[in-house]
Amino acid sequence: MKSQDELGVAVPANKPLIVRTIKKVTKEQREYALKKTEYSMFSFPADLIFVDFLSDSGSGTMTDFQWAALFHGDESYARNKGYYVLLEAIRDTFERGNNPKRSINLILSGETNVKKLMDELYITTYEGGFVNGGIHQLTRPNAFIVPQGRCAEHLLFSTIAPILKQNKDIIYYIPNNGHFDTTEANIVANGIKAVNLFSGNLMDDFPYDEMDKRNPFKGNMDLRALENLIQEKGVEAIPLIYVTITNNTAAGQPVSMNNIKEVHKIAKKYNLPLFFDACRFSENANFIKEFEDGYKDRSIPIIVQEMFSYVDGFTISFKKDGLANMGGGFFFKDKGLFHKKFSINEDIGIKLKEKQILTFGNDSYGGMSGRDIMALAAGLYEVVKETYLNERKNQVREFARKLGQNGIPVILPAGGHAVYLNMNKFFEGTDMKIDDFGGVGFTIELLKHYGIRAVELGPFAFEWDKKTPEQRKGVLNLVRFAMPRNVYSASHIDYAVAAITEIYNNKDKIPKVKVSRGAELRLRHFQTGLQPIYKN
Repeated sequence: MKSQDELGVAVPANKPLIVRTIKKVTKEQREYALKKTEYSMFSFPADLIFVDFLSDSGSGTMTDFQWAALFHGDESYARNKGYYVLLEAIRDTFERGNNPKRSINLILSGETNVKKLMDELYITTYEGGFVNGGIHQLTRPNAFIVPQGRCAEHLLFSTIAPILKQNKDIIYYIPNNGHFDTTEANIVANGIKAVNLFSGNLMDDFPYDEMDKRNPFKGNMDLRALENLIQEKGVEAIPLIYVTITNNTAAGQPVSMNNIKEVHKIAKKYNLPLFFDACRFSENANFIKEFEDGYKDRSIPIIVQEMFSYVDGFTISFKKDGLANMGGGFFFKDKGLFHKKFSINEDIGIKLKEKQILTFGNDSYGGMSGRDIMALAAGLYEVVKETYLNERKNQVREFARKLGQNGIPVILPAGGHAVYLNMNKFFEGTDMKIDDFGGVGFTIELLKHYGIRAVELGPFAFEWDKKTPEQRKGVLNLVRFAMPRNVYSASHIDYAVAAITEIYNNKDKIPKVKVSRGAELRLRHFQTGLQPIYKN
């Protein structure tokens, strides 16, 4: 008899204990709702959808450990107990590797020894890392809790922009291996230029039957382009360097540890702060473990610890990676390069904390409920478990493999959280041009006919028509199917594959799309009105 490993199928990593019934909605009802919501994917009622791949942001299923932690939520306005637990969880996750303190267990176990709680959790002093503690978090704050990732980006860029603009003669640029939509919008809104330096092999063909065997790390930053940008614009024109892990804009592709090291070397050479957009840090670490030489025998926590040893700070949406339903943060190393560079007349942490309090609330809850904070803290321990990571990665890989087998132009190898269609190849042989927003037309047809929601992340979302010819080089033409963790089964994927294939086989019927309202708005794909133009 074959062993468990010889069966050739993945061992189930979880089992659903709560079921939500999907409503039976007709095509005519969806078509009516589309018209009433201006054909916007973000305005269409979620309750009328069969399968929702719009985003995995906060939409995954929490674990039983997270649900248990949620019941320990403390809604005290100032210094709720979850605040201390979350700061410890962040230290455990990003700094301590295989030696976490897991102070969360003091709360979940109902610890009543007051001295123990004070000594190990409430009245402790830390300095020198991403999360100061005790008096140092008051005098040199460097950890900022906010509701989600874009809030962290706003906090960062709206605070440093006035400092940068004291030198009015410089145009500033922030390079990234792939700015996501909210990151780019927050950078541009503060008068700084966002530059995408995609890996040169991003759009190269890759055989779907080799996804389990190798990975070319297409999410890497173009190192030569980074050096050229710094030398062309000048070091003083680069406030910091950003690396997104995994690279959501670039089809969710992972970044290798070697690439992170090389970007770090360049940043150190020019004395520039290096930051992560760290939304899917554990997912990226999982790819490093599976495919990069020298890491197969290392744990995810150890790999994460090494990744973050190379950066000066990071912004993060804790809603990604299946971490939690809500949460975000901004963190930088105590007395590090970022702190020194921007603490000119006043400590930059104090300025950031002042803005945090003005916009998101007291620093110990940052616009989040105490229940959300506890669930998030628990999620940081769940998200580094390999079984937890492998389950969705393999599900996404299977989704991409089935699309590839059907001849659908999907970006391969698959990333860890989503499947991306290459819409330039999708529309080959048709008269669809890039500014016809065919990717949006595709999502409209998919939702109308089959009740499946996806999102265009291409010329419409990234405002191709508003960019210069040079800036347009940094705009890809993709449609994303994001996989909420632990939500959908193989039957949902098979249904989606069949629907996508049918739309592809009838791509000549996909409408071109015009923006009917709000073309000039930032992040317009969240709020504009659209009008599909069908052929007679």
